[in-house]
Amino acid sequence: MAAALATAEVCDSNAAHLKSGDLRVLQPVFQSYGQCRAFSGPVVTLKVFEDNVLVRALLETKGEGRVLVIDGGGSMRCALLGGNLGQSAQSMGWSGIVVNGCIRDVDEINACDIGVRALGSHPMKSNKKGIGEKHVPVYIAGALIHDGEWLYADTDGILVSKHELSL
Repeated sequence: MAAALATAEVCDSNAAHLKSGDLRVLQPVFQSYGQCRAFSGPVVTLKVFEDNVLVRALLETKGEGRVLVIDGGGSMRCALLGGNLGQSAQSMGWSGIVVNGCIRDVDEINACDIGVRALGSHPMKSNKKGIGEKHVPVYIAGALIHDGEWLYADTDGILVSKHELSL
């Protein structure tokens, strides 16, 4: 798993990349869950709406230190991730999960050794139709994110970079 960089330091030392758009800062709209307050890794994107079948399918594959970025359309009507999937993500080696939507089973997710960011929690489960798109560009929290880019998250915020960063 990639070592987590301090997002504030990355911003301070990468002004040119911020200006060019190679490095983007996500708007501060996410709540923090899970044991890992800082996480990073290559991005896998997923676009779904109130349906978590593809979320499960991806999290049950080897994570290899990657970060799953789920564009759930910002829906606040159901959860796309719960405790079982949090455990699966941890077991399969995912570094973190960012959800533009809701999660549930917060206490279970908070016990997982993984980083999770989501808009909030909702007790209702999602639909199970299997509708969505994998590995497509997603626009969340003011930033366009592509599959294969790098995500860095810590208590100060979330950054997305076209390339792996180092200080």
